[in-house]
Formats: sequence, structure tokens, C-alpha cells
Amino acid sequence: MSRSNTVIGILAGAAIGAAVGILFAPDKGEKTRRKIKDGFDNQKDELQNKFNQLSDQVKSKFSKAKVDLESGFDELVANAQDTKEDVIAALEKKLADLKAQAAAASKK
Repeated sequence: MSRSNTVIGILAGAAIGAAVGILFAPDKGEKTRRKIKDGFDNQKDELQNKFNQLSDQVKSKFSKAKVDLESGFDELVANAQDTKEDVIAALEKKLADLKAQAAAASKK
């Protein structure tokens, strides 16, 4: 966040410097006011553009994190499914072995 604060500080300083420079310039009042307004409008547009860029970067990072999380979750679910199937197969084999041992024991 310090980077955005620095950008805001620089833009505010530039706007104030431009306004002070225009106020001390030897122009008529109407022309000076128009220059000040134009300077503030330009700074406002630049600030809005910087904000939009920052917003897009944040959205992009969250979108990437969401995709990574979804991918990780899908992989976890797939691994759990594979593990479940392996456990079921092992239990079925063990049950078949126990039935065979019980049948062999009952024949003796």
C-alpha cells in the first residue's frame, strides 16, 4: 500500500505545484482559473487511471488465486476418490480372504 500512497503523494504534489505556479503567472484571472481547472482535471484523470490499473491488478491476482484454489481442490477430490477406491478394493480382498479361511476352517 505504500506504493499507492507514494503515487498519490506525487500526484497531489504535482497538482499543488502546478496550481501555485499558475497563480503566480502573469495571466488574467479567467485564464488562470481555466488553467487551474484543466490541471486538476488532468491530475484527476491520471489518478483515476492509476486506481483502475491497481484495481485490475488486484482482480487479476484474486482471479489467479481462485483458479489455483479450485484446481487444488479438484486434485484433492480426485486423490480422495482414488484413495477411497483403493481402500474399498483392499477391504473387499481382505473380506474374500477371510471368507476363504473360514470355509477352509469349517471343512477341517
